[in-house]
Amino acid sequence: MAEQNRFYITTAIDYPNSRPHIGTAFEKIGADVQARFRRMEGASVHFLMGNDENTNKVTLRARELGLEPKAYVDDMARQFQEVWTALEISNNDFIQTSEARHHEGCKKFIQAVYDAGDIYQGVYAGHYCTGCESFKTEKEVAEAGGKCPNHPNTPLSWVEEENYYFRLSAYRDRLLAFYAENPDFIQPESRRNEIVSLVEGELKDVAISRKGFTWGIPVPFDPDQTIYVWFDALLNYVTAVGYGSDDERFARLWPADVHVIGKDITRFHCALWPAMLMSAGVALPRKVFGHGFVYRKNEETGEVQKLSKSLGNVVEPMDLIGQFSAEAFRYYFMSQCPFGGDGEFSFERFADAYNSGLANNLGNLYSRILTMCLKYFEGDLGSTEGIDLTIWRKGLDVGALTEQLRGQVGAFDYSTALQRIWLEVVDAANRYIQETEPFKLAKTDLEATRVVLANVADWMRLTAILIKPFLPRTAETFYRAFDFESDRPWDDVSYGMAATPFSGASLRVTAPIVNGKPTPLFPKVETR
Repeated sequence: MAEQNRFYITTAIDYPNSRPHIGTAFEKIGADVQARFRRMEGASVHFLMGNDENTNKVTLRARELGLEPKAYVDDMARQFQEVWTALEISNNDFIQTSEARHHEGCKKFIQAVYDAGDIYQGVYAGHYCTGCESFKTEKEVAEAGGKCPNHPNTPLSWVEEENYYFRLSAYRDRLLAFYAENPDFIQPESRRNEIVSLVEGELKDVAISRKGFTWGIPVPFDPDQTIYVWFDALLNYVTAVGYGSDDERFARLWPADVHVIGKDITRFHCALWPAMLMSAGVALPRKVFGHGFVYRKNEETGEVQKLSKSLGNVVEPMDLIGQFSAEAFRYYFMSQCPFGGDGEFSFERFADAYNSGLANNLGNLYSRILTMCLKYFEGDLGSTEGIDLTIWRKGLDVGALTEQLRGQVGAFDYSTALQRIWLEVVDAANRYIQETEPFKLAKTDLEATRVVLANVADWMRLTAILIKPFLPRTAETFYRAFDFESDRPWDDVSYGMAATPFSGASLRVTAPIVNGKPTPLFPKVETR
């Protein structure tokens, strides 16, 4: 695989103590959009996801259910992957950190760091949050009013134990130099500023093992200790692609092009993780993108809250998929919630966005265009020779727009890209139909009507290409509505081809037709 043609993208691995919620899905869809876009750009994409299983939470939850930890994590991995499949997530690897490939790679890595002189034994005493599975500094606890800032409803424990430490403090200058030399390493810019400020301040050594746990990965130089959750979990990105088990594969796929993670764990991925890699002599990833959170609006009180099981406001993706569709789910979270910032969810807002953006707009255009083609031409628009298929664009510079969209999608600016597609491309088709009125024109001039319908058919082709990373099923439905594959196979289309009109010999409806009508894509839903 040519270096310039390979793209390795990862997401944070998830705790399997409960099923994924919409905030978790937000991250996975955002990474999936990037993976699909990069494939369109010609890259050979390796897309990794997984579950973080070597945690005390797993032992506790498995015990509650009367299961062995391995049986529990395997079933939860199945449940997670069912949700990701339903959401059309296109990952081609899913790592469970209980797998042998991860265990072997972790042992090799921690041994390399130990041999480098960056691990020492000591006694730790401090506030420990079981929710984060991490120790909290006195400053963090004080600022949060004696609680964990991330899990205010989870009581902190005072823990004193003998374990091993990683000399993170020794990497302050190297980290700062790396940030300066690689200004795009941490994105968006607000996250970068937070991490630089953190590292410029006090960077303390971190505990990387726990004593007395039977579930987890034993420390190779001290079997009485298990590798601590963050030192273990972060290694999934290298163990999944062969570190410690397949040297050739690792050399081919590493370093990662981008880690997609939540903003609350950037300090682990942007400070601890790079320092670990430096110590072990492994190349650093090229970029870390810290996305924002999805907050839920309480529809009775109007209060906006972070998603939390303890608050009872968690929404499962499968509930929304069942009520609407996976495409509606993807559309809402990528268009209404800025990926680099924070978004808000309510059922009312979701339904409104679905009706306005999909049912009344995109889906309605699909049905209207196909219905007119069937009614006036029995689905066959005939030869496109001599027809200008750019008339509908009316001053819209599709080439320039497409290049700008490529930059925005590549930079994870998904909401801006989708808003532009709807405002500049989808609305252009609506205006064109309103101005030409083909349903009236057909009564007096069938040839002029044919030109109009050929134009809006090509609009469908262009729209299919532009929305392909975001709404893969809808995009394919649009593209296969006519025989566009006679010009370019669906799997081969890219943003670079969007501006060039259809050049096939003829235009013919190839969409599924039932009782003379196309199947509705997005049936409208009633809102309160």
